[in-house]
Amino acid sequence: MKYLVTGASGFLGKHLVNALEARGDEVVRFSRSTGGDVLNLDGLCNVAIGCDGVFHCAGKVSRRPADAEELYRVHVEGTRTVLTACAVCGVRRVVVASTSGTVAVSEDASQVADENCPPPLGIIGRWPYYRAKLFAEQSALAASSATLEVICVNPSLLLGPGDERGSSTGDVRLFLEGHVAAVPAGGLSFVDVRDAAEAMCLAMDRGRPGERYLVGACNLTMREFFGRLARIAGRKEPLFSLPRSRALVRIGAAFADGLASRIGVRSRIDPITAEMAQFFWYLDATKARSQLGFLPRDPNVTLYDTIEDLRARGVVWPPDESASALA
Repeated sequence: MKYLVTGASGFLGKHLVNALEARGDEVVRFSRSTGGDVLNLDGLCNVAIGCDGVFHCAGKVSRRPADAEELYRVHVEGTRTVLTACAVCGVRRVVVASTSGTVAVSEDASQVADENCPPPLGIIGRWPYYRAKLFAEQSALAASSATLEVICVNPSLLLGPGDERGSSTGDVRLFLEGHVAAVPAGGLSFVDVRDAAEAMCLAMDRGRPGERYLVGACNLTMREFFGRLARIAGRKEPLFSLPRSRALVRIGAAFADGLASRIGVRSRIDPITAEMAQFFWYLDATKARSQLGFLPRDPNVTLYDTIEDLRARGVVWPPDESASALA
């Protein structure tokens, strides 16, 4: 089969290309690094012609409110343009890479979201990235038809090797560098990027048109997450815990950020990230397991491979000489 992959040079896109080529498929790569633009309909049509399907992974990851307009253009308008190109070129099937954050985020630790849960608009609305991803996902699923089948795959936090831009593994790097002094009060879900790429392939083969699939391997409190990282990396766990109050955490982080700016240094504390880490991002991947055959690897293997990759590429600074507990 011949597939077009947008965002082919990104963290997920690279692993998806590898997975497709490993099973013998022909891949047409499309990314900003090669001059591609998901807002350029003609350019998309030129590469979509003759493709059996399209994987839409292109996007921009940012937690900065100032990027809201660009995030909307890239994710919402870009997704619409990709789908238009597919319709024009006769592509029959599209798999869109969304995010679990369009549905799986809550103030309640007992809330584990599945695909039937309504989007938590009151929470998502405060973060431009997740707001744009939600609108893009809704536009994509609304466009699914008998002639253009659209499926969304919603991975949780992507970890694993090869995150050259640091868009997903940045917090692991900060931990290895000793910049995580206190543990947030929330919880997260993560999945190996290689397993997320496989889920995209499975969705192309088996996914039901007009539906989305949450993809995650492990739900952990932040304390449990950093505890696992500490044991695998051979480092000490953070001693302190942040209060449950998101307002206090964000105000404290903003104060530290402003103070660092005034004295001419870069703060390691991002107020938006600090606030997000106070929520619970838990999900149930039963639908992906049962309908797609999604089977993630051991989460500890993912954490080990993430740490070893960051060390091997010299991303951790100063160089982390700690011996891995699993080495």
